[in-house]
Amino acid sequence: MCPDFGAVIFDLDGLVLDTETTYFAAWRQAAGKMGYQLSEPFCKSLSGLSYGAVTQKIIDLCGPDFDLERFNRISGDCWRTLVQTQGIEVKPGFHQLLELIRRQTLPYCLATNSRLTNALACLDLAGLTNIFEVIVARDHVEYGKPAPDIFWVASERLGIDISRCLALEDSAAGVIGATEAGAFSIFIPSSLPADDEATFRCDRQCPDLNEVARWLQGNLAY
Repeated sequence: MCPDFGAVIFDLDGLVLDTETTYFAAWRQAAGKMGYQLSEPFCKSLSGLSYGAVTQKIIDLCGPDFDLERFNRISGDCWRTLVQTQGIEVKPGFHQLLELIRRQTLPYCLATNSRLTNALACLDLAGLTNIFEVIVARDHVEYGKPAPDIFWVASERLGIDISRCLALEDSAAGVIGATEAGAFSIFIPSSLPADDEATFRCDRQCPDLNEVARWLQGNLAY
């Protein structure tokens, strides 16, 4: 039986926007300036996590004397320099998928582990200002992904039962949160090799948002 989708819930970082590569680059630059080293595999392991979880993992790696305040200040400066120079790219297939969702008059929203101010800034830099009328951010829930809270709040704000929500995620944290909430989850890996747990826990896996659009259009045709 085809899922009876009534709404779509988008993740932000790594799903709609290619922000994770900019975050990782800024974190690595900042750590280097402070005499630490964050490897690429370590940074990839932070994909989809909330700010609190990310910072805790960095402290666990670098030690209890790690100056988090200085790191945040330096990494923020590095990130702003990077995105002001290069901008933030929208992931392939997003506009096509959004057009399909709008044609079908499906409600949709953004549900992100980022803080609201950061999410809005990234959307502006990517030219997606005011695309999402409903945004559920880390500020709006007690627990971020992989807890299911963000998805429940998104479902409530959309007015669609979570069992009829399609959640699009690029990380294990997002897939776990979506499935625990009761949504139908599609895993679109932001990096390869794809996370094993996300592959196991998701309802479907697609290589990109173009493929999600093709699959969704086929299901909505019934």
